Amino acid sequence: MSPIAKGEAWGRPGPLPPDGVVVATDAEARALVEAARRRSAPLPAIGLLGGDLCKTLGGTSDRARLRSEVAVTFTVDVGAVLLDGRLHWFVAHLVARTAGWSTAFAAMNAQWRGRWNLGPRAHPGDGLLDTYRADLSLADRLKVRARLPAGAHLPHPGIRERRVAALQVEFERPLAVELDGEPAGRARALAIRVEPDALTVVI
Repeated sequence: MSPIAKGEAWGRPGPLPPDGVVVATDAEARALVEAARRRSAPLPAIGLLGGDLCKTLGGTSDRARLRSEVAVTFTVDVGAVLLDGRLHWFVAHLVARTAGWSTAFAAMNAQWRGRWNLGPRAHPGDGLLDTYRADLSLADRLKVRARLPAGAHLPHPGIRERRVAALQVEFERPLAVELDGEPAGRARALAIRVEPDALTVVI
């Protein structure tokens, strides 16, 4: 399949196959992707009961639905990042930041990060990652934080937006990196790319 284009219908009726795996979080989905990639094995179909990717797709957290005739199947992108020479993957988002968020970078495959509509235009099936690099004063951070739940923080002069298939990012000093909400260490340089149509998910 080719990546989804704006305005096209997306998703198709279809339940989770018998060998599909059900997960409740983005981190659980990422663990399955990482394990398969490191074995050079096919990615399993994944049923989503929770997490930011599930929320972006309109999931209902209904386990019975996943294997019923009302289930919907999507083919979504996966993000990949090189951290200190080791390759990792993410299904929803990558976030690198200082402790107080004065400097922050996000690569969004999903629209949401918890309660924050961090990537309001992000689409998990368009073959691109929505990236944001922010260097903000305390006053601006407070204003942006208040607008994040509604996705009204953009545009902002202190936030640089790019929609990319691949990107290299460097920071003045190492930042804490999170992949799908889990700590992944610290890094000063990131090499990020998207793997289009890499994963089948069901809601």
